[in-house]
Amino acid sequence: MKVYNGEGLILGRLAGIVAKDVLQGEDVTVVNCEKIVISGKKPNVVENERAKRLRKGYPLKAAKFSRLPDRAARRTIRGMLPWKSARGQEAFKHVMCYVGVPAEYQGKDLITVKEASYKKLPNLKYITLGDVCKSLGGKL
Repeated sequence: MKVYNGEGLILGRLAGIVAKDVLQGEDVTVVNCEKIVISGKKPNVVENERAKRLRKGYPLKAAKFSRLPDRAARRTIRGMLPWKSARGQEAFKHVMCYVGVPAEYQGKDLITVKEASYKKLPNLKYITLGDVCKSLGGKL
C-alpha cells in the first residue's frame, strides 16, 4: 500500500503516477488533497473549472463534478485510467483520497514525488485544489 502526500504536487502529474501504480495492482491513498496544486493563473483556472461545470445538455444525464477537493482529485485520477474497460474500473476501486491526514495514516511514511512538485513550474503561478473548490461553492 502506497500513501502519497499531495501537498505541493501538481494535480495532473500526481494523477498519472497514481494511475500507473493502481494499474500495477497497488492500493493507493492520497492525503492532503486540498493542498494539491493546479498550474496557471488563478482567475483562468477558476473560470475554466466553472465553465466545465456549466457545460451540459440534458441535466439529468450530464456529467457530475464534485466541489470537494478529495472527490475532485479522485475524479482526475479516474481520467488517467482506462475507465471503460473492466481493468480500469477494478483499478479505480483501489484509489482513495482524503482531505488532511486521517488518524490511521498519521505515523506512516508519506511519499512525496519530486517530479510532480510545483517548484518545477517555469513560472510560479498556481492555485490549490482547495481554493478552486471553495471558489466554486464547495465546503471544506
